[in-house]
Formats: sequence, structure tokens, C-alpha cells
Amino acid sequence: MDDRAGTSAEDARGLRIGFVPGVTLTKWRRVWAERYPRTPLEVVEVAEREQRRVLDDGAVDLCFARLPLTTDGLHVIRLYEEVPVVLVPRDHPVTAYPEVVRADVDDEEAIEREDGEEVADLVAGGAGVAFLPMSVARSHSRRDLAYRPVADAEPTTIALCWRRDVEDTLFDDFIGVVRGRTVNSSRTVQAGGTAPRAKTTRTPRAPRTTRRQKRRR
Repeated sequence: MDDRAGTSAEDARGLRIGFVPGVTLTKWRRVWAERYPRTPLEVVEVAEREQRRVLDDGAVDLCFARLPLTTDGLHVIRLYEEVPVVLVPRDHPVTAYPEVVRADVDDEEAIEREDGEEVADLVAGGAGVAFLPMSVARSHSRRDLAYRPVADAEPTTIALCWRRDVEDTLFDDFIGVVRGRTVNSSRTVQAGGTAPRAKTTRTPRAPRTTRRQKRRR
């Protein structure tokens, strides 16, 4: 029997996948559709404050979550780290530089809102700046905004999470797609379900003078 077809029960049920803003699922959805064409894959955007709740409530089967997250009772596979950036108005002075440090904008109001569009509107209107993962900033790209990497900010991590008390061969299939397994690869998820944290190699940086310090001289 063709493994890609799955069983009729699996085909009817499918999977429901949650993802936080900034995560792009295009590649994985395409591979899933090619490999399991009769098994529905529904994707649902989830606010960061809701990412643990939707797993606990069973609203989604697996979720691409942004760490940190309370992971008790969850399998966690760390996938990649996100570059931290600061979102500013297009004509802000820091846009003259390829990257900044937090001290360059520490006299600005830091805007924190759940609604990304509201954040973009407030920043564009000059109400302050916003510290975001680059993927989220890109999703709000517009002519009156710009963003720059923040060299001394900690990156965030995207992880695939699912409950330890729920087992399903469809979960194994989807995890295999995300991890890049071929059709003939083992579909077994290792016990424990937690992959080692991805290592990020950073080039040591020499101490630098902030834009503000330069202006004071």
C-alpha cells in the first residue's frame, strides 16, 4: 500500500497546525500536500499569548510556537532562531546604519501590543519604536516603516510543540516533513521528543560607541 495515501480514518481527520505570527509554512504545506494528498492540513494563526492554551485545549494538534514557553507536558523541537530588530519610522536617524544597539533608541517609547497592525500604525505615527523578530517586522512591511537588526538583543526561537499525552502517527508524519525526512525515512519520533538546541555561531564584537555617545563628544 502506498504510504503517502494513509488510511481512510487519517484522511478524514487530518491535522490542525497552529503558528505564531512571523512563521512561514509554505514549504512544509507544499511537501505535505505532495506526500499526503488525501489528508487535510489546516493551519491557524495563533497569538503568542494563546500558544500554550491552544495546545492544552486541543484546539490545534501541533503548534509552531515562539519561545520562551512553559513546556511542561510538551514535546519541543527547536527549529531556528529569529534575528531581533527594532521597527522605526522610515525617516528615523538609526536607518542610516546597517544595525543598531539598544542604547541607540533607549530614549524612545517601546511599544508593546499584541496586534501587529496596531504596532505598525503607532510606530509609523511617531509614538515610539518596537522590538520584534525580523520575521514579524517583515510581515508588516510598508513604505513608512523601516527596521534594523539589534546587535545586543537576544534572538527568539521558533519551536514545534505538541502534547506528550497525545500520540498519533499523523503527528510523526508531519514532524518528518518539518525535519526534512524523505518518504522512505523512519517515521519514528525519538523518545523524549526534544531536539538539542540549535547552536548559533556569533562573531565576537568589539565594544562600540553608541550614536548618542558620538553626539555628546
